[in-house]
Amino acid sequence: MTSTALPTIASQVATDDPAFQQRCAAYQRFLAQLQERSAEALQGGSAKARKLHQERGQMLPRERITALTDPGTPFIELAQLAGADMYEGVPPGATIITGVGWVCGRACMLIINDATVKGGTMFGMTTKKHTRAQLFAWQHRLPCITMVQSGGGFLPDLANIFPDEGQAGSIMYNQVKMSSEAIAQIAIVHGPSTAGGAYIPALCDEVVIIRRQGAMFLGSPQLVFAATGEVIDSEALGGAEMHSRVSGVTDHIADDDRHALEITRHIVAHLGEPPRLRWTRAAAEPPRYEPAELYGLARTHASDPYHAHEIIARLVDGSRFQEFKQLHGETLVTGFAHIEGIEVGVLAGNGALTAQAGAKGAHFIELCCQRDIPLLFLVDSPGFLSGEDSERQGVGKHGAKLMNAVANADVPKFTLITGHAWGAAYYALCGRALKPNALLMWPNARAALRAPTGAPTGTASGAAEYAGAMDWARQLWCDMVIDPVQTRPVLAELLAMAGRTPAKDTQYAVFRM
Repeated sequence: MTSTALPTIASQVATDDPAFQQRCAAYQRFLAQLQERSAEALQGGSAKARKLHQERGQMLPRERITALTDPGTPFIELAQLAGADMYEGVPPGATIITGVGWVCGRACMLIINDATVKGGTMFGMTTKKHTRAQLFAWQHRLPCITMVQSGGGFLPDLANIFPDEGQAGSIMYNQVKMSSEAIAQIAIVHGPSTAGGAYIPALCDEVVIIRRQGAMFLGSPQLVFAATGEVIDSEALGGAEMHSRVSGVTDHIADDDRHALEITRHIVAHLGEPPRLRWTRAAAEPPRYEPAELYGLARTHASDPYHAHEIIARLVDGSRFQEFKQLHGETLVTGFAHIEGIEVGVLAGNGALTAQAGAKGAHFIELCCQRDIPLLFLVDSPGFLSGEDSERQGVGKHGAKLMNAVANADVPKFTLITGHAWGAAYYALCGRALKPNALLMWPNARAALRAPTGAPTGTASGAAEYAGAMDWARQLWCDMVIDPVQTRPVLAELLAMAGRTPAKDTQYAVFRM
């Protein structure tokens, strides 16, 4: 079925209405906050640190990304704002850059230590961000290219770096397990890398090191002297010539950053046949309505109306949507659409979830899993409807049925919180614990156990701050905070990645009927 066969959503919103225009204008404050924090992350370290980095003849970390990736292709950055305001002198990003870039026509996970920030030192959030990038790569079978230049762990934060799952040890575990599944692990040693920073390249399939610049050792020359009294410089202890000629830890030697990135492109070019999209992609067509109108539709206060159909109309191909059970369980909108030619099953919150909405959502997910159609959750819900009537209708039973279906659905799942996600609705509509492939938020979005009473979105205090998208991003409870107008292209790229993984059969738990 092509996207042209689907019915078209007719917008009921008067976009020339002054109130709508005012909401669009008011949304700029959310965008301004997002742009401000993003700019901090993109800059990296201080001007002094960046200058010192360049004076050593090194490219800045984001210049390396540009040089490695195919011209004109996007870089889908993950967890850009992780760690914001958590560590003194560390901008958003937690000293590491992670995201998907296209190298020789193949999507790859890029993991780059930012040595302009505290010398690339690892904090607790650094290891959490690194492992999250690996898990994304593992799920989507993306080769990992790690650009290493790290001073190792920040010892005062050792409890969040060393002992537990999801920390530094998991980085190493993930590397070798992915390699065992033929998911390529490639490293470039750009600068001095100590302790864990040395093990990361040593555990890779292929390693490139830069002459007179890269070095890797379990203990630095200073630590060697303190432990043994031996005086040795970094080149003799762990430099490019030694590791390439003597130890054999590295496989390729490069003259500088640009040469190392060129070698890495050659490595990627010889990884074999790239995986193909498992779905037939229809001809894409833009929505009938301007994506910028999403600014006036996004809910920023509990009293704002729900606009599930209007939001869908500005995200999907031709604003075409084949709705499923339109007259039943109306607080959850379900149906089929296309995004850049890829068919998706959409579940969009449209008010408090009822027993009927829960049963409807589970039924719809079952259909999508049978047909191998990826799921897109557009989350905006105050939770499940409570009260005697609701309980007698089995809201708990049918809500559990929905969670069962969401958790077990073994098709690609993507979650976008467009408004509010309170309580169990956050879980039932594929919150982080239900393991979506990626969880995105608009900058106005909020999620928490319950709504802060009387607090409008954007209030910078108490529960409202805890619930806001920017706080979720800093804690890495979401993968991205995105401008609403970027939603469609970002989702298209994510869907295309997920569609290059093998299909799986869904096995459900017991449904309480």
